[in-house]
Order: sequence, then C-alpha cells, then structure tokens
Amino acid sequence: MSMTVKELLAEPHLGLGILAGHAGLENSISWSHTSDLPNLWEWISGGVLLMTNGLSIPAEASSQVEMARALVASGASGLAVGEKMHAPAFTDEFLQACDSLPLPLLNVPYPLPFIAISRSIAEAALLEESRRVKQTARIYDLLRKATTPGETWSELLAGMGAEISARVFVVDRRCLHPWQPGDRELPEDVLRQVAQAREKSEVGSRHFHWSRDDGRSVLLMDIPTHVHAILVVLPDSESAPDSVVLLHAATVLGLGLSRSALAMEGRYRTGGEFLLQAFGGRLGAAEAARRLSEFSLPEEGVRVISLASRPGFDLPEVHRALWRHGVNSVCVDGGAKLHLVISAEASAESLLHVIDGDDSLGLSAPVGAEGLQRALRESAWALGVARASGARHVLYSAETSWFGLGGYRDGDALVHRVLGPLLDYDRTHGSELMVTLYAYLENQRSAQKAAAVLFTHRQTVIYRIRKISELTGLDLAETASVAQLWLAAQARDSLDLAGLAGGE
Repeated sequence: MSMTVKELLAEPHLGLGILAGHAGLENSISWSHTSDLPNLWEWISGGVLLMTNGLSIPAEASSQVEMARALVASGASGLAVGEKMHAPAFTDEFLQACDSLPLPLLNVPYPLPFIAISRSIAEAALLEESRRVKQTARIYDLLRKATTPGETWSELLAGMGAEISARVFVVDRRCLHPWQPGDRELPEDVLRQVAQAREKSEVGSRHFHWSRDDGRSVLLMDIPTHVHAILVVLPDSESAPDSVVLLHAATVLGLGLSRSALAMEGRYRTGGEFLLQAFGGRLGAAEAARRLSEFSLPEEGVRVISLASRPGFDLPEVHRALWRHGVNSVCVDGGAKLHLVISAEASAESLLHVIDGDDSLGLSAPVGAEGLQRALRESAWALGVARASGARHVLYSAETSWFGLGGYRDGDALVHRVLGPLLDYDRTHGSELMVTLYAYLENQRSAQKAAAVLFTHRQTVIYRIRKISELTGLDLAETASVAQLWLAAQARDSLDLAGLAGGE
C-alpha cells in the first residue's frame, strides 16, 4: 500500500511535526509536489503531499480557510510547510478548518530539504509500483473478458469498481444521466455533489476533480475518447484510488464506450438505408414491419420527426444520445431536412432534452409500418408550422393549420395547382424557373438583385418572370398573384423531402 501521513511522520530522520488535521493521518501519499505558485490546489492531483515554503499562503483567515478547502477538494493528502521560511502566521480559523476537513498540516523543520521528504515517499512508492503494475494488467484484462460471450458493459463497469474498491458510474456531463442505457443512476445525494463539482470543472479544463462533502469524497474524471462522458468514482474507504490506475481505468472504459459507439455507427448507417427505401416506397408493409423490429421499434405506433439541417448539426450523435436515454431510433439525412423514426411512446421531452439549441421539430401522428411515407409528409408539414410559428415542436394533426391550410394534403394540392406548371417545365426543359422565382420573391421582386444572386443577366431574370406568369396565369405585378406564389413556395419548402419519398 502507499505510505500514509502517519508513516511519513514516523520517519525519525525527517523530524516532521503535525500542527493540525490529526484525523487525516491515515491519508495515503502516492507522491509529493513542491509549489509556491498562486492557487496551490491547481497543481496537484489525488494522493499528493504538497510542500511549500509559504510564499503562496495568504495571511487573511478567510483566504487560508478557502485554501484548505480547495486543497482537500483537489485530493491533497496533506500540506507540508517549511519552518522559518516565508509562511505567514497560521490563524485559528485555518487550524480549525484543517482539523474539521481534515487536512494534515505538517511542519518541516529548518533546514530539512524538501527532497529528503520526496525521497522517502519515492522509496515507499517502489513497492506500490509493483502492485500498481499488477492492478493495471488486471484492469486491461477486464476489457479482454468483455469481448467474450456473456460479458457486457455493465459487467465491465462492475469489475472495474471491484478492482479499484469503489463504486463507479459513467455519466453525461451535460445532464448527469447514465451514459449507457440500463446503467445505474447516481444516488440523489451524490447527484447534487457531482452537479456542484461539475460547475467548477468545465469540459477539458482538468482531468481530475476531487469533491469532498460531509466526509464523502467523489472524483470526476474525463473519459478520454468521449468529450461529454465523465467517470464518477465513489471510493469505498477514505483512501483514494491510485491516480495512475484511475487513468488506465478511464482509458479502458473509454475503449468500452468506443466499442458501443462503433456498433451504433453500424446501426445508424443501416437505419438510414432502411429509411431511404421505406420513404421512397420501395418496401412493402410486411418488410418495413420486419425491419422496424430489427431496430427494436414497434411495427405499429411509430412517429417520424423532422428538423431542418444546419451546419454543425451531428445527426449520428443525436442517434447515439437517444439510445443512451433509452430511446431507439433510425435516422436519415435528407439534405435540407433530417428525419428520425422513434416509438410513439417516446416523449417529446426526451427529444428536446437530446436535441440542444433552438431547433424546431415536426412530429407526425402515430403510424404503422405501412404509413411511413404519409408520416414523413406529416412531420415535414408540422416542421413548417413550427418554424413559422416559432414553436419548439409541433405535433401533426388534421387541424394543424398554417396560413389557412389545414394539413399537408392542402399544402400539396396548393403546390400542384400553383407551381405544378413550373415544376413540370423545369423537369422537361432543364430550366431554372423555380430557382428564379425564389430569388425574385426573396429579393423584394427586384430583377437586378435576383440577377446578382443567380449570377445571371437582369434581362434573363425578366424573361423568366414573364415565362412564370405565362405558365401559371399569374401576373407578378399584382399583389394577389404574388401572395399565391409566395404561399405555394412556402408550402413546397415544408413538403420538400429532397427526393426521399415517392408520390402517393
């Protein structure tokens, strides 16, 4: 085992004394560190004895107490201060804080060099190093066993806890929910403590963050392979697990998580291929039902969710995050829109929790496997309503009104009636009448501005506008005609499925 503070004090050639914090004599010392920089606690990790000549110790009582608390929160085994050097007088409040935390406060007799203390700790660490190597080997063997039939992530987590004598949890830093479905949730009292510690330790700011509250130590530690995953360690005893062993534990757990992420990546790809076929009408109802079952989705009672694509949006991560929160899904990137299929039993709150930001969501009515194409149109229409109204999410129903249109069928009819001739002409002649119409309407009906956007000549735009009027029978000089074309264009945007769905 590591040397304790009590054993270090017993070294006769050092002559160390203890000034306060006697209750921490059994604290394990894994290493020593010397520092006289400001904020001493920022330069140590768990199990370290901090040695200082006192330059950085504040004189005020409140600041000394704050320093003691921060050192304990960082996992310091004790604080050793050089005698007859630069430390100010220790206040009664500081000594009482060391006693209550507890934080062993050691006196280093003058002129004993700090290196003598470090040497004693290092010699004791040689035996500890042999134990550490063997423990590290057993930790990596847990990962090997987890590849065999019958071994699961939960068993890997349990084996890790038994090896380091602690309860271990892997949670999402953003919400503190379990990272993998089925994992144990943090106990309520620990949840509060971890939430407070998380606020003090931003993503990537520190690898270790010790928190001590009511005598209970909790460690927050980054998982190296996953930005938002943190390892929470609750030691079974007052002795903190070895920090180097914890590094290896986090690495092994990260590899375990990566294995799950790799499996989810495969599900994401095959799910996208399935949706492309289903939305395109290339699967019968029976085959679609079978495929839904393969993805642990019900054959009856699923929804399609649509949201607008934007730069930086990570649909695969949403797929993984839903799974981590117990929601199975299949997803596909439709270009301008992103689409997910989930069980109708899943709540909208779970979606809003996973999908950050101000993204609007359109949710279809519940359908069976045979209704996926219809549900796609419903969710796209609901998304258009949500974006137009500024709502975070809209659930489609026959009464989902938007600009007086009762539903996607009304919108589809309007598009075909008003814009159908233009769409047919563009398909037949390879022209860009629809693109020109959008540019013209979005630029205050200015042919000059539209031409600049389209990188073409103003006369070309004027010619195309005349052709649009000829084909639709609508004069763009009249407000009523412009209103019809604009409304039809908005409906088309909502129903634009980027070629995912075939006609009904």
